[in-house]
Amino acid sequence: MKFFVDTAEIDAIAELNELGMVDGVTTNPSLIMKSGRDILEVTKEICDLVSGPVSAEVVATEADAMIAEGRKLAEIAENIAVKVPLTWDGLKACKVLSGEGRMVNVTLCFSANQALLAAKAGASFISPFIGRLDDVNLDGLQLIEDIRSIYDNYGFETEILAASIRTVNHITECAKIGADVITAPPAVIKAMASHPLTDKGLATFMADWAKTGQKIL
Repeated sequence: MKFFVDTAEIDAIAELNELGMVDGVTTNPSLIMKSGRDILEVTKEICDLVSGPVSAEVVATEADAMIAEGRKLAEIAENIAVKVPLTWDGLKACKVLSGEGRMVNVTLCFSANQALLAAKAGASFISPFIGRLDDVNLDGLQLIEDIRSIYDNYGFETEILAASIRTVNHITECAKIGADVITAPPAVIKAMASHPLTDKGLATFMADWAKTGQKIL
């Protein structure tokens, strides 16, 4: 499964990238705002840092304007994936941009029907939002499973990019279901390394080692 990092913070991306934990990056208007950086400048810096897809989101809501913004964003680097919302206009923009050979990430997906439409419009990635569905007492992971079944039934090549990841358990379950990609904040990805029994075991080893009075270096 591919790991995309959901942030526009360069230092956080660089740290994970050094460990080989970054297959791509996703950004959105909220993350750009949080970074305090110019969208074109920070996106270019991210694209220079990682070789995988970097999602940059349009802010227009009408198809022709989305297409124009998407083309502008795609000029930043070859690894840009233009991010469009799952609206009817977004699907129109997806069809045009994907037809031009550009990667398109269709975001804010909350139903299997929406995911089916995005695949037929030529989306490179579909981004179902797990956490936001869980917030309203719906099963976000069930949506991932439903999309996986539909895409496999008909051989769609659109990759399932599980988004709105809130916990490490979300990542585990997405991997079991067969999501192609997860995108998560750096803190959630780093939390995958944590386990209380690991901490307890290490503390025991260190206490016993101290009793030996030995040193390795």
